[in-house]
Amino acid sequence: MEILLTIAKGIDKINDLVGRWVSSLTVIMVLVTVIIVVLRYGFSIGFIWMQESVRFMHGFVFLLCAAYTFLHNGHVRVDIFYANMSDRGKARVDIIGTVLFLTPVCLAILIYSYDYVLNSWRDTEGSLEERGLHAVYLLKTCIWIFAISMIAQGLSRIIHCTALLLNHGSVDRKK
Repeated sequence: MEILLTIAKGIDKINDLVGRWVSSLTVIMVLVTVIIVVLRYGFSIGFIWMQESVRFMHGFVFLLCAAYTFLHNGHVRVDIFYANMSDRGKARVDIIGTVLFLTPVCLAILIYSYDYVLNSWRDTEGSLEERGLHAVYLLKTCIWIFAISMIAQGLSRIIHCTALLLNHGSVDRKK
């Protein structure tokens, strides 16, 4: 069990690091948006690449911070019953939810996005706009990173919950 807990803690550490780093894009995204608005409405100047950069940053934050949010128990859920459960009850629900819902959905995302992402790389897909960002293939690759990091974080959650159920530790439910 100790080896599995070490693996789970490693997954947690990676997703925490990636989430903290990528989440800093939100500040940059706000600053770029302010610049876009000032340039457009103050000086009648617009840059397509700048507008697309906000869309890219939003996609990066959404896709690459999902596992970080899961790690810190920040995803929205209906807590009518869950909130009043014991830690052991929550652990059972988390294991069932991860096995029956999270993992199959993420595997479906990987399977159905396979050709979509590979075709984008094959064509080095870029913006439809002449002066846009010509790296759409990088943004689409984040779909895979999202699914893989969510599966990994789900595995970590299963390990932590199993350890709790077997009296080998506790689940750190960060908020």
